[in-house]
Amino acid sequence: MELTAKNTAIVVDSTADFPEAPERFPNWRVVPLYVRFGDESFRDYVELSPEQFYARLRTSKETPSTSQPTPGDFLATYEELAGYERILSIHIAGKLSGTIESARAAARELGGERVRTIDSESASAAIAMLGLAVQRRLDRGTSDEEVDAFVERYRREAGLLFTVDTLEYLARGGRIGRARAWAGELLNIKPILSIEDGEVLPVKRVRGNRKAFLEFASAFESSTVDSTSLRVGIAHAEAPERAEALRTLVRDQRPAAEIELVTTLGPVVGTHAGPGTVGFFWYDDRGVSRSGS
Repeated sequence: MELTAKNTAIVVDSTADFPEAPERFPNWRVVPLYVRFGDESFRDYVELSPEQFYARLRTSKETPSTSQPTPGDFLATYEELAGYERILSIHIAGKLSGTIESARAAARELGGERVRTIDSESASAAIAMLGLAVQRRLDRGTSDEEVDAFVERYRREAGLLFTVDTLEYLARGGRIGRARAWAGELLNIKPILSIEDGEVLPVKRVRGNRKAFLEFASAFESSTVDSTSLRVGIAHAEAPERAEALRTLVRDQRPAAEIELVTTLGPVVGTHAGPGTVGFFWYDDRGVSRSGS
């Protein structure tokens, strides 16, 4: 079967930090996760915006927690997309959240192979960028086999670096992975982190934001070439000036690259990363022309 934007839908969860997706693409839907402050539960982005979340985080005595969508949440979205022959459901790493298990349960309930679940093995803008790359292939016509091969290449080759103001939020939410050994470090130590195979990994420790950005610049330069097929995404948690600094870094080092997404970490990802987090994602989408963006 040829997959196209007319017969194939893309579903992502709200940790993609791409809430405008359904407005940009009629074949996209976003299934929200949940954020809880005490007894109050909110659907990510739908009932609690990033701005509202960070404002509340600053003043709340309650530590927020998060939970995945239910299989019923996914089922309702899949049924809403009844006009599409195929649904590609792309989600946050299974090692970071049970979200994809809920999606798989809903897909099994529908039966058949109409819904295909995809573990991005990543988070935030990396999920959105994977979806955008799949969309470009749908726009020109593709197949299950080509999508599978591309997802494997994306997971293998895409780069991701981020830094947090404190490891406290990752540790508190149990998402710290192998970076656990760095928890409780001295003030002003900036951990450079990545996500590989769905797990948060420590890369390097530096002092201060300036050295963190020098490390970003070095890693980005050594792992990319300047090309119009190089795609970049930037995400931040209440740190727009750091996001702008990353944008400048990319423009200076790789002027031909396309920055296809600059986004704020939403309530769910922000719960685990914490204010001040900034990161970027990149990969070379060779073989697909920019006109397909």
